[in-house]
Amino acid sequence: MGTPEFAVPSLAILLENGYDVAGVVTATDKYGGRGNKVLLESAVKKYAVEHGIKVLQPKKLRDPQFIEELEALQADLQIVVAFRMLPEIVWNMPIKGTFNLHGSLLPKYRGAAPINWAVIKGEEKTGVTTFFIQHQIDTGDIILQRELLISPDDTAGDVHDRMMVLGASAVLETVQQIEKGEIKLQIQDHSAATKAPKLNRETCQIDFNHNSEEVHNFIRGLSPYPAAWTMLGDKQLKILKTEIAMTMEMPSTPPGTFSSDNKSYIQVSTANGFLNLLELQLQGRKRMKVKDFLNGYTFK
Repeated sequence: MGTPEFAVPSLAILLENGYDVAGVVTATDKYGGRGNKVLLESAVKKYAVEHGIKVLQPKKLRDPQFIEELEALQADLQIVVAFRMLPEIVWNMPIKGTFNLHGSLLPKYRGAAPINWAVIKGEEKTGVTTFFIQHQIDTGDIILQRELLISPDDTAGDVHDRMMVLGASAVLETVQQIEKGEIKLQIQDHSAATKAPKLNRETCQIDFNHNSEEVHNFIRGLSPYPAAWTMLGDKQLKILKTEIAMTMEMPSTPPGTFSSDNKSYIQVSTANGFLNLLELQLQGRKRMKVKDFLNGYTFK
């Protein structure tokens, strides 16, 4: 059960290791693209169709027809990677249970955006967790965990891409342990839980009243998607890559003030220093490096 590109390696590694994948459950097709005229299929569906796997695309997970089709697959085990919250009638169906791959070291960063929040909070490591699904989201007993280091300049996209590969190997290892009856479950320490709530436009707006490191982490934690933003004049400016300016000088301007030579650099002030902008995207334009951006934009 999965939808985006992140889930594809986990499906692929099971097929490559000889497991009989009875079916795939993924999101329904949607129209998008120019004029909303292009039918968009999920990455998981495309892979499943290419490999001759039966695909189910329920609008509602409690739909009696879907439940009947799912039961007919007679799956021993269900694996969830970047999908929706399941009702009990679904996750309690297989004789071996249903496990989920989550992009953090649970109980830290429970929720919809664990990769983003780990980078935003300046974590030096994160990882993946497989756990059996229970009623409350991301609270089930842990099967295994694998760590992943985060470098100071990693974006959420960088971590996502490495975690996609690590997650696939964790899925395979989990299936192998379940198959051999070798799992040793670990109950989560709920007192140590932190949240990674879903991101929206409002939560992605940059607050330059924080210090440079916090703003830098916020920007890289939202890059490339959904992207941190601020306003430049009357247009939204997405800031996708920055570096902390190496200066001891304290800003004499209010946080969020832009300065530029209109040739090679753009700086913005924070509560305790400056950030150099490296890559950005103005509303209605493409993502650009700062020098290319300044070829068509002049600060006054």
